[in-house]
Amino acid sequence: MPSRSASSEPDERTVARERALHLLYEAEVKAVDGREVVLAQPLEVDAFARVIVDGVATHRDVLDERISANLVGWTLQRMPLIDKIVLRMATFELLERPETPTAVILNEAVELAKRFSTDESPRFVNGVLASLAREIRRD
Repeated sequence: MPSRSASSEPDERTVARERALHLLYEAEVKAVDGREVVLAQPLEVDAFARVIVDGVATHRDVLDERISANLVGWTLQRMPLIDKIVLRMATFELLERPETPTAVILNEAVELAKRFSTDESPRFVNGVLASLAREIRRD
């Protein structure tokens, strides 16, 4: 079996972000708080995924306000659910995780949109987050 190079393995934070996306999606579909979904998992949820789920659940109204203020021709209600969750996660990180570089947050969000949402989603997510990042980070 050929060996995989270390660079082809996703890093722990990338995996945690994907896990958080799945947990938050489940919460939306079930119309429950993301923290409930985390508690119901049969296996321990990675600490960073828990931070993201908790942060999105705790700050959801603020996140939605910030995102909505940066939408042009869209509303949160009209966009695909995955896009909304990805934007909430990344906006939380922009606001509350200053140690994470802006470029990393945007790249990770765009990659999640590429993998799990529509063909138009990566460009849409990138545009909204670029606007938010200029407003939030100013770097």
